[in-house]
Amino acid sequence: MFICTGKDSLSGYSTAGKEREDVRKLFQADLINLGEQLIQITTLVHTAMEKAYTAFDTTDLQLAEEVIAADAQIDRLQVELDEKAIELLALQGPVASDLRMIVGALRMSTSLERMGDLARHIAQLARMRYPDRVAPDALHPVFEKMAKLSTQISSRLITLLETRELHLVAEIHALNEQLNDLHASVFTTVAAEDWQQSAATSVDSTLVSRFFERFGDHGVSVANKVDYLVTGAWDSRER
Repeated sequence: MFICTGKDSLSGYSTAGKEREDVRKLFQADLINLGEQLIQITTLVHTAMEKAYTAFDTTDLQLAEEVIAADAQIDRLQVELDEKAIELLALQGPVASDLRMIVGALRMSTSLERMGDLARHIAQLARMRYPDRVAPDALHPVFEKMAKLSTQISSRLITLLETRELHLVAEIHALNEQLNDLHASVFTTVAAEDWQQSAATSVDSTLVSRFFERFGDHGVSVANKVDYLVTGAWDSRER
């Protein structure tokens, strides 16, 4: 049997330690990259909602098609992020905060992908009803407010992911509460006795309101997960 001398043994330990350090550096770089991917997806989602509402409001068919086509990029990035996260779980055996980061990234990517889908749905409604506007004039101010609140939520999510400034979590919750109130007002309007719109317009109006409302809910879900990553405490308001 080969027996190492003391010098050789120390050298072996030193080499092993260096290898562990290198692996740890690569792992930390992968975690940083997961965060950057989340920011990239959120930015695309924010842009998608801005463009989707513009297409919806102005009956811009070309812009609606652009939003619909661009959703594939969000889907692709989500798949890439999830595959990398699963690889890290399988190969690195992360613990504590690292584990929270990876699992949190997996769950956030799902919510963000869904937010992209909701923006796409709004664009699809614009395309389906072209050249007519989807919403009647009576609901135009409400949907304009809902679109503004939705993009404010996604904009704050970008900043939250970049900075982890937790006061933004409360702001996102407050914006979403306003969205919920507006969503309820749409149902009140559509159910009123003086509502004279067609069945198709009624369905379209309630659908687009629901799309905005769910966009906000998913934004809250992402914000809550960032809060959990930073504090380690789960928010009981999580849906």
